[in-house]
Amino acid sequence: MNTCSGDAGQAAYLDLLKRSLVNWLYHDIERRELLRLGDYALVKRPSFDANRRQIGRDFSVQAHTLVGFERLDNIQYCVETVISEGIAGDLIETGVWRGGSCIFMRGLLKAYGVTNRTVWLADSFQGLPRPNEQQYPDDKGATFHEMDVLAVPIESVKEIFERYGLLDDQVGFLKGWFRETLPNAPIEKLAVLRLDGDMYESTMDVLRNLYYRVSAGGFVIVDDYGAYAACRKAVHDFRAEHGVSEPIQEIDWTGVYWRKR
Repeated sequence: MNTCSGDAGQAAYLDLLKRSLVNWLYHDIERRELLRLGDYALVKRPSFDANRRQIGRDFSVQAHTLVGFERLDNIQYCVETVISEGIAGDLIETGVWRGGSCIFMRGLLKAYGVTNRTVWLADSFQGLPRPNEQQYPDDKGATFHEMDVLAVPIESVKEIFERYGLLDDQVGFLKGWFRETLPNAPIEKLAVLRLDGDMYESTMDVLRNLYYRVSAGGFVIVDDYGAYAACRKAVHDFRAEHGVSEPIQEIDWTGVYWRKR
């Protein structure tokens, strides 16, 4: 299928998929309150902040993605654009947590009957690396590697895909640290490259190994640009090194993207 004109059924499916992925349907408690008040608070004093969930600023206990609606809308815009314009390449997210953004990408391909693209999930599936402060001083003091909640096993991610009926041969997994898996990843071209690695090292590893595979007209999305200075600096350092001049466009309080000429 070469166009994305869509219909009411497609729109309803994609809207429900987004609501399910951010767990808008059940208004679950936010993790920061659960940790602060303990399990008793989960029963006696539940809370749900619609504004925080809307823009991806809370840490849901049950959601399958933390990106909020605006960043999901951006994924939809980018994927629908490359489909409708015939921009060659697969879709990838580097740093997937529970896999929600990739589930949405696969759902988009299914909604539009696209059978010639793969959604790739690149992740260690054991959390983030310990900072290499000597080689990447901008990561000094980073403690992501201590956050067990960020370490979601590959088996769990696949099981969540199965719940949505979207785990098939159009979904590929690249398990390991980016510096090990991305240089020889079996990907010729990318139409959408989405980064969610938080750290300077992770961001730079992805850009150095995958940016040249992004087709002209393809999209680069950076989830952590606004949230973490080290990620933002890696983006600017890479763009300066390689003469990337396409304007960076804001998605929400943290996400940005640009379109490759």
